[in-house]
Amino acid sequence: MSYWETAHTRADQPPFIQDYTEIWQAAEKVVYSKTLQAVSSARTRIERNFDPEAVRQMKSAGHDISVGGPDLAAQAIEAGLVDEYHVFVVPFVTGGGTRFLPDNVRLELELLDEHRFGNGVIHLHYRTRA
Repeated sequence: MSYWETAHTRADQPPFIQDYTEIWQAAEKVVYSKTLQAVSSARTRIERNFDPEAVRQMKSAGHDISVGGPDLAAQAIEAGLVDEYHVFVVPFVTGGGTRFLPDNVRLELELLDEHRFGNGVIHLHYRTRA
């Protein structure tokens, strides 16, 4: 993800890259890792263990939070911390991989938006129903 530290310096970037670069650089980032020794981007800290209560506190302070990575996503979903889902359906089947949905979790979702891209990718935006 350190690409976003310098993305704005590359020539001929489309406006959405510049927009996301600004969001990325302004964000406080937490990386959960048991093995990473140092961070490679600004405004980033390492935490060794995922702490759902610490994330709840960040949420209650009004921070927007994004979760990346299937293991971390599964833990956040299981802890009831995920309010919205952005799902990208890609028209390739590869099989295998790491699941991001934990076992024994049932969620009722409300579709907020959908968008079909020219390359066949579909973006689905859901929020959890209370």
